[in-house]
Formats: sequence, structure tokens, C-alpha cells
Amino acid sequence: MEQMPSPKAPLKIGTRGSPLALAQAFETRSRLMAAHDLPEDAFEIVVIKTSGDNAALIAADKPLKEVGGKGLFTKEIEEAMISGGIDIAVHSMKDMPTVQPEGLILNCYLPREDTRDAFVSLKYDSLDALPEGAVVGTSSLRRRAQLAYRRPDLKMVEFRGNVQTRMKKLQDGVADATFLARAGLNRLGMSDVAKSSIEPEDMLPAVAQGCIGIERRIADERCAELLLPLMDGPSGLRLACERAFLRTLDGSCETPIAGLSIIDGDEIWLRGEILRPDGSEAIADAIRGPATDGERLGEELAKRMLAAAPADFFSWRC
Repeated sequence: MEQMPSPKAPLKIGTRGSPLALAQAFETRSRLMAAHDLPEDAFEIVVIKTSGDNAALIAADKPLKEVGGKGLFTKEIEEAMISGGIDIAVHSMKDMPTVQPEGLILNCYLPREDTRDAFVSLKYDSLDALPEGAVVGTSSLRRRAQLAYRRPDLKMVEFRGNVQTRMKKLQDGVADATFLARAGLNRLGMSDVAKSSIEPEDMLPAVAQGCIGIERRIADERCAELLLPLMDGPSGLRLACERAFLRTLDGSCETPIAGLSIIDGDEIWLRGEILRPDGSEAIADAIRGPATDGERLGEELAKRMLAAAPADFFSWRC
């Protein structure tokens, strides 16, 4: 390998500055330190403010679709990597577009955390306990559509910000409950914030939820070699399957698409759901096959569900 990172020439790890993003960057750094027996100061955490971190947009609770979709959380970080300002970037995979900018590759995934959504409330213990007309805050179009389909009696409001911001909004009475990814709460050491978990049988999570991905320049063989020990095989198989499903459905914008794959022996089982944004209709299906064939299976399930959808089902696409 070319020269290893050192305190004099540290590997630069790009990340957003939110508490969760930093926790993910620290986990990546710890794994790199352990894999290569390197000190902490052989790595530099570089915080990059993205368009999605705009405080005014968060405070205004504007839907992501209105202000730029998933790329809001990646554009500036990827620009820094292309220009050489950072060496690798750490991302929440559920926030990542399915296609990377030219010259970049995203093919290293850490072991996947809990994929479930967490129910969070200061008043109620579970989704089932919410009374008719209760107010639920969420910025996720997927969660809004799933809730509207399953509980049309609930009222929904936009709800953005990190965990601390959202908890403050609950305290201020903006909503009776909200949802957060269980994985994020676990990584922040805040699992006790969740009153209960939403099982995938009740509500499928976002595609790639719970997984940390590490992006690098395609031509950077040094980083490719450094990251090799960090790659988790089962997570890689699951992400290939789920992201192929999302890509085939054209899920590049903020869209009501849910999906979860599970490795079962040498097979992979993928469940998927697509919804109208208002929750008036949902289409669900599943597929099973060889785990090494996950990408093809994800594409096949997506095509099958597209074929089953009414002609105007995707008229909401951006």
C-alpha cells in the first residue's frame, strides 16, 4: 500500500456536522484505527455544511421535495471529495441518491444497525395508542404516506431537525408523536428516547435504513485498500438488492417507497412497498432468491410492482 495515514498526513474523513453524522464518522474512524493499528490523530474529521443543514429550512419545516431532495445532504461533501479536500465521506445510506457523481464510488458498508422506525412521544407508548385526530410530526414522505394509508384519522405536520430539535418540538406541543430511525438513536446512545419500535410487518422502513456507507474517489486505490477490511459482506448484499429496487423505481427524489431485505441462509428476501403520497393506495410485494443475485431480484421486484400500478400511480413523481 502507498503510505499509511499518519498524524503528519492524516486521512481526511468528510461528514455533515449533526450529532448523528459525527457519531457515524467517529465509528468509521474507530474501525479504521482498529483495522490498521493506527492512532486517532492519523485521521482528521472534516465537517462540511450541506444545503440540507440550512437552519432556516429546518426551522421552517419545509418538505425535502420542495428544497431539493436527497442530494441536499451530499452535494457539498461530494464536491469536496472530487476537489481533493477530503479523502472519504461517511453517509447515512437512506439519504443517498442511487447514482453517484462521475468519479466517485459508494461500495463500502459497515455492519447494519437496527432497521426499524422508532415511535417517539411524550404522551403515548405506541402507534396503536394514538387517539383519533392525534398530530404526528414527520418530514419523511414515506412515513407520511404509510401513516395516512394505515391511520387516515391522524393529522400530520412537517417536522425536521436532529433528535434534539425534534424532542424540543414535541415538548412545545407541535405534535403528539414522531418517528425516528432506531439505528440513529442507538448510535447516539439515546435508545431510551423510543417508546416502542415499529416492526417491518406493520411499516416497512426506508431503503438502506440503518446502514452507514463510505464513499471515495474511484481512482483512489489507497483508500480502496484502507476500506477493504471495513466492508461488511451481508450488508453489501442487502444494500445491492434494496438500492437496485429503489433505482429501478426511480426513487432519486423524495418518494413514498419502502423496502427491506433479509439474508436467510444463502437466500435474500426482499419486501417492497410503493404508495401514493396521500396514502390513498399502496402496492406491496416480495421476492426471494439467491443472495448473490440480489441486484437482479431488486430490479425484478420493482418492475413487477411498476407493472401492477395504475397508469397514474406515479403522476406525483418530481
